[in-house]
Amino acid sequence: MSKPPKAFSVLGIPVHVMANYPSWLIECLQQGRGTHVVTLNAEMTMQAERNSSLATIIQNAELVIPDGAGVVLYLRWLLWQKVQRCPGIELAETLLRELGQQHTSTKVFFYGGAPGVAAKAAEFCQRQIPSLNIAGTHSGYHSPEEEEKLRETLSQLQPQVIFVGLGVPRQELWIAQNRYLCPQAIWIGVGGSFDIWSGTKTRAPAWLGNNNLEWLYRLYQEPWRWRRMLALPEFALKAFVYHLTARGAIS
Repeated sequence: MSKPPKAFSVLGIPVHVMANYPSWLIECLQQGRGTHVVTLNAEMTMQAERNSSLATIIQNAELVIPDGAGVVLYLRWLLWQKVQRCPGIELAETLLRELGQQHTSTKVFFYGGAPGVAAKAAEFCQRQIPSLNIAGTHSGYHSPEEEEKLRETLSQLQPQVIFVGLGVPRQELWIAQNRYLCPQAIWIGVGGSFDIWSGTKTRAPAWLGNNNLEWLYRLYQEPWRWRRMLALPEFALKAFVYHLTARGAIS
């Protein structure tokens, strides 16, 4: 097994830097090594600063990828790392394609989203990659009784890749609480990826993403998020101050 990716501190939160995240995750699958993948952006970093439970979960995750532009720019400009942004949705898609190309029997599970969204997202992925073994789906809206049934299903199925789209911080908390059900699985919090795959929403044009402006398109689609977007300038200020008083590399 290749060595763990090197971690750098962004406001006290570890971010792992490596050339090929999907390949590392494939190795984890082959070794049966349970992995929690966190897709970190500026908003989540600010939430972690106020939510100690979320901060602890991120710090204990086996892989924290630079999903957001703010995190990437911090790593580039302040820590001089040659790092590319790795959106969680792209990591998930690449992982699925590699699984399909290898024609493995790896079981994949989709959990989250509004009723029917996870199922539609799974259908889309199945059409794109017919060789995928999608073991099941479950909505993120349910009763406590239905959630207990979901836990029983996961325990019985033992899927090896589990996408959880409940939004931050709910998906991270849920993964941490339920990893024991499938201890050898890769658990990835994918936010609103199910909405994109299902066609419920559209992703920002590539030119916006390439210029670190995907957040602007999200605000256009969901103007109610404007308060949450205030985390971006707050992150920028605190990241600069933190860099002046702390070392970057933590492992």
